[in-house]
Amino acid sequence: MRGKDAGAFILRIFIGIAFLIHGILKFQGGIGNTAGWFESIGLPGFLAYVVAVIELVGGILMILGLGTRLLAFLFAVVLLGAILTVKAQAGFTGNGQAAGYELDLAYLVISVFLLLNGSRLLSVGALFQKNKTDHYQ
Repeated sequence: MRGKDAGAFILRIFIGIAFLIHGILKFQGGIGNTAGWFESIGLPGFLAYVVAVIELVGGILMILGLGTRLLAFLFAVVLLGAILTVKAQAGFTGNGQAAGYELDLAYLVISVFLLLNGSRLLSVGALFQKNKTDHYQ
């Protein structure tokens, strides 16, 4: 195992767990409440369902290593949306009333890394790849 393989694996598992937890929380807190909050900030309520499913199902699939690059792209879109619509106005570290976008930006960087490089170490997706020597397909 090479260091970059292990590093990509760690990032994949971390971001998968983080998104899975956020998806679970959206459903546990009542997805209708989340949809209402989306509407209160000027976004269509149905986007709450889309985001929650991307987080929940995407988190599970990311942990398993199935569709890593596609999921990393979807995570990046969700994160950009969160930064631009909610977090940017509070600044990088927050404004005392709301959290800033520093954590979202870190998640975005991880997502972009996985989008560009993939992560095949201990992934279900690697079982379906023909070229098993290239760990970043």
